[in-house]
Amino acid sequence: MLVVGFPAGAFQANCYLLATAAGREAVIVDPGEGAVDRVEQALRERELTPVAVLATHGHFDHVYSAAVVADTYGVAVSIHPEDRVLLSDPLAGLGPELAAAFGESVQLTEPAEVTELDEGVLELAGLRITVDHVPGHTPGSVLFRVDSAEGGQLVLTGDTLFAGSVGRTDLPGGDPAALACSLRTKLSVLTDDTVVLPGHGPSSTIGQERRTNPFFLGPEVGER
Repeated sequence: MLVVGFPAGAFQANCYLLATAAGREAVIVDPGEGAVDRVEQALRERELTPVAVLATHGHFDHVYSAAVVADTYGVAVSIHPEDRVLLSDPLAGLGPELAAAFGESVQLTEPAEVTELDEGVLELAGLRITVDHVPGHTPGSVLFRVDSAEGGQLVLTGDTLFAGSVGRTDLPGGDPAALACSLRTKLSVLTDDTVVLPGHGPSSTIGQERRTNPFFLGPEVGER
C-alpha cells in the first residue's frame, strides 16, 4: 500500500494520498490550504490517478483546496452531511471571534460534485475504506480505516485524535462528551498496532495513544 502524507498551509494540516501502489488510482484525503501544488506533484511523481477527495471534517484548514483539486481532476468530494455546509460557508465553523479575525480572507465555493458520507464501506482505488462517524470535534467528523494488503491497518483520524492529544471542542458544533464517546466506541477498540494518521502532527499507533494519551486514560474512555 502506498501512503503519501504532507502538512500544508499556515495551519500545517496533513493531507494524504492513498493507493495500492504507484501507477494506480488514488484517493486524496483533506486537501487543505496550500495543498494544491503538493497534491499535483505527488500525483505526477507516482503516476497516480485520483478518483475521489475525502474529508475527515469540514474545517477550512482541511478542505480549503478540496473544490480546486476535485474539480481539476473531475472527481467528487465526499463529506459527512452534518459538515457539508462548511464547504461553502467556512466561517460557520469558526465562531464569531475567529470569523471576525479571518473576515473575507476565507471564501470557498462548493465543489461541482459532492457526495455525502455515512458510516459504512467505500470501495475506491482498489482500497476498502471503512467510514466511522465520530462527532465531537465537529458534528460531521469521520474516521477512515484502511486495511493494507500487507496485513496492517491504518486509521485517518482528522482532528478527532492526535499523537498525545485530541481536537478542540470549543468551536461551533464541538461537543466534549460526544468526543469522549467517539474515542471510547470507535478508537479505543482498535488494535494496538493500528497506525494513526492524524490531521495535524506526527503519526502514532493506537497502542502508543492507549499508553500515553491522557484522553485515552480517563475513565470516560477506559483502559484495556
